[in-house]
Amino acid sequence: MSTTSDVLVIGAGAVGSAIAYFASLRGLSVTVLDRGAPGSGTTSRCEGNILVSDKELGPELELMRYSLSVWHGDLAEHGHLWEFEPKGGVIVASQESSMASLARLMSAQSSYGVAVEQLDPTRLRELEPHVTQAARGAAFYPEDCQVQPMLLAAHLLRLARENGPEFVSGAEVTALLRDGDRVTGVRTPAGDFHSRAVVNAAGTWAARIAELAHVNVPVNPRRGYVLVTEPLPPMVHHKVYAAEYVDNVGSSDEGLQASPVVEGTPAGSILIGSSRERVGFDQSLNVEALRLIAANAVALFPFLERTRIIRHYHGFRPYCPDHLPVLGPDPRAPGLWHACGHEGAGIGLSAATGKLLAQALAGERTDMDLAPFAPERFDRQNTGPTHGESAA
Repeated sequence: MSTTSDVLVIGAGAVGSAIAYFASLRGLSVTVLDRGAPGSGTTSRCEGNILVSDKELGPELELMRYSLSVWHGDLAEHGHLWEFEPKGGVIVASQESSMASLARLMSAQSSYGVAVEQLDPTRLRELEPHVTQAARGAAFYPEDCQVQPMLLAAHLLRLARENGPEFVSGAEVTALLRDGDRVTGVRTPAGDFHSRAVVNAAGTWAARIAELAHVNVPVNPRRGYVLVTEPLPPMVHHKVYAAEYVDNVGSSDEGLQASPVVEGTPAGSILIGSSRERVGFDQSLNVEALRLIAANAVALFPFLERTRIIRHYHGFRPYCPDHLPVLGPDPRAPGLWHACGHEGAGIGLSAATGKLLAQALAGERTDMDLAPFAPERFDRQNTGPTHGESAA
């Protein structure tokens, strides 16, 4: 099998599917490849967060604010397909020190135009009646949202295919095709695929694709667990997490970190996180991580101590050392583009990534400057190479 398209997307997760959708709207011919089913990688192992609340000032916050405009604009008519919930987020502080840190975060973000409301304990319990009595205050972010991530990837790809794109499963990329220095396609067990632009949207395995092109994109796996409760009546009404979560998101520590993140779902189950640890692609169960997640969640919502956990799952976030995604064409390997390294923000940023990459691929001026996310920045930073496991 050998096909040619304008755009070839490696990876059918939320990011890859969003690129295919927005590129197809611009009349580009698109082929999407994945070794498995749509959304079967990291997209299937997360909570589906669309968060502005945990973003520090800088390029990622700017990208998320743009992404929110895409969720509420370009994608609004389809939101019901992926259970889009503009539920808002609540960051809870239970110590004076964390309250002071939260106040500084709120001040910085509000000066940038982020909508945020400081909550005293009384107002907090009006929004979340079952939260811990130890809470000294909180911040409410009305722009935080949630989606069902697997539905997102599946429906974005389905909507794209209505405009012509082709999806091929069982197509693990084993080599890149070259014409001199230029990347012109990929080799897979399903055949060779040729394209004017090859987009590396392979998530946690993106470093492996980059290595095939002999360029450095240091995306590393960062493992995290989620607990799922039995279905309950509505008990948690927003995405609720402790102030310490923001520090953990921005940390580069390799060791285990855990901070409580709790949110309900339309089906009644409560999703409980979160943990972070850099252990490569180790699939073994870390019981200590599960214990910490459960204990932290009970400290935030005491009623959870009497709630049954019916399952847990884990996945690998695509972590970059500078905590910024990698977006755009790679001048070190002409014809190769990247859309990866979003870590825990991939679902939320998928809308922005899809639209911006599609604009650039179509030769349009992008709505945002992609320079802060440039793939070649890692050479300037003298970051060492990474080693992925296999390509998506």
